[in-house]
Amino acid sequence: MPSRRGWLLLLGSLLLGIAGRILGLIELYALAAAAAALVGAAVASVRWPRLKVGATRELRPPRVHAGTSSRVELTLRNLGSRRTNSLTAIDPFGEREARFLLAPLPPGDRQHGAYLLPAEKRGVYSLGPLVLERSDAFGLAGWRDEVAPARNLTVYPRVDDIRPLPYTMGQDPLAGTDHPTTLGPAGDELYALRAYELGDDLRRVHWKSTAKLGELMIRQDEMPWQGRATVVLDLRRRIHTAESLELAVSAAASIITSSWHHRALLRLVTTAGYDTGFGSGRGHTEVILEQLAVVGLDDGNMAGVLGGLRRGATAGAMALITTDRAGDKDLAAPGRLGGRFGHVSIVLFERSSYDKWAASEPGRRKPATAKPAAQKSAGSARLVRVTSDLPFAEAWNRVMASRRAAFR
Repeated sequence: MPSRRGWLLLLGSLLLGIAGRILGLIELYALAAAAAALVGAAVASVRWPRLKVGATRELRPPRVHAGTSSRVELTLRNLGSRRTNSLTAIDPFGEREARFLLAPLPPGDRQHGAYLLPAEKRGVYSLGPLVLERSDAFGLAGWRDEVAPARNLTVYPRVDDIRPLPYTMGQDPLAGTDHPTTLGPAGDELYALRAYELGDDLRRVHWKSTAKLGELMIRQDEMPWQGRATVVLDLRRRIHTAESLELAVSAAASIITSSWHHRALLRLVTTAGYDTGFGSGRGHTEVILEQLAVVGLDDGNMAGVLGGLRRGATAGAMALITTDRAGDKDLAAPGRLGGRFGHVSIVLFERSSYDKWAASEPGRRKPATAKPAAQKSAGSARLVRVTSDLPFAEAWNRVMASRRAAFR
């Protein structure tokens, strides 16, 4: 397609033709025809022959945490039988784009390039598609060919290095012992049997049960030992600002990640109605982090969420993340879950932690919607107060350090 310069030259040729018609000068006709022919030749030169260039793009890693970066590696190869012209590779990312000037590629040759993609905010971002752009020597025309499809970069929330939720005894059999228990060192005394999974040691196959059931069964000689960590994230619109939402999501991701490193079964519940259920392993953790990467504000009901937790047989430890705009009923309700949970914590982001105006001018009058933090009560739950002087990681670790029955 003609570039801006090419369109201007075509307009000039049209004006020259009109002037030649009015003035009756054949020289103006000749100049108009030459300008139009030059643009036509430029368009033909960038469209033919067609590019035969293969490209691969790799994100390493494709999932990162906010505040870090991902490395994008590009490989371009000339699949045609002719030498390419000078090309420009363009890889758009949101409102920005990466541009590379490529030297001519001989047939069969390849070029490599790489750049860092900064991940500043959580979310799922589209990278690409990768296009190659070529233009003529005069800059009158340009042509683009898509050589690699778009890919997504998932940016998880920022994660702090914190202590995990404490281990607690609970009603669930998976939380019934505080250390792994081997019932039979030789495997003669069985705790349970389970179906074979890819990667299991075939020496642990229980052949009698396998013959009876018709499928491979594996001996399980160890008592399962996993605590349970439930994170409840308050996403109600009326208690959050844009800044407090990001702090709350980051806190939830930090608790989830820390508990996962200590082999806990994880569960995320939000006031938007999202509930992952309990699960373990990297896959389950990544599902939770991907959800945290895209969550937004909602008009959910905290009472309904806590009521569902009260009715279920959950056990383990729970952390509720909210702000000081929450009402007294919201803060008192988690403390009444002691019959279901062995430990309940409330992470309370006070206004000074997310409102720079309040932090810089503490003497000025606060909005009526935010009750003074000193008057807030969490009942029997442990309260983690986050302020401008006491950030989340420090406040959380200080409270959790008082619990000696932590994960070993």
